[in-house]
Amino acid sequence: MTQTHFKGKPIQTTGHLPQIHTKAPVFQLTDKDLNNHSLSEFQGKRKILATVPSLDTGVCATMTKHINEFAKKHPDFIFIIVSCDLPFAQKRFCEAENVHNVKTLSMMRDKEFGKAYGLLMQDGPLAGLLARSLIVLDEKDNVLYVELVSEITQEPNYHKAFEVLQGHAKK
Repeated sequence: MTQTHFKGKPIQTTGHLPQIHTKAPVFQLTDKDLNNHSLSEFQGKRKILATVPSLDTGVCATMTKHINEFAKKHPDFIFIIVSCDLPFAQKRFCEAENVHNVKTLSMMRDKEFGKAYGLLMQDGPLAGLLARSLIVLDEKDNVLYVELVSEITQEPNYHKAFEVLQGHAKK
């Protein structure tokens, strides 16, 4: 079990975060056209998995737009935003905010992703949604970096995740 905070109050998540230098858990998530996607489809490129509670909130929208801007300049990487939002809502958000450089995926069909990655909030007002995080994976889906944001209402450390993604992080 992992812990984050929502407005200063502790929130428990199910399971455990993926450990650095381990294989990322497999997943099956749904895109804006209701097609399922698995982690194996993205092998061969470094990637960021960013999780947000809902694109309908200010911090989640800001985070997604920030990652989208970085993705515009770095087309050799894959950027996946995962939320519990319905794919239709994700599609509306991306169209309204001109977000076209990230892939949004939904946990609408099952919560296994959230459990396997230790990010499904199990208590508090946002129970059933994903905690905010950034996870960097290499070309073979090994975990290079994990950040569970300690306060859900705050943004993650983009700079550190982007450094690791590009292979520039100091050892």
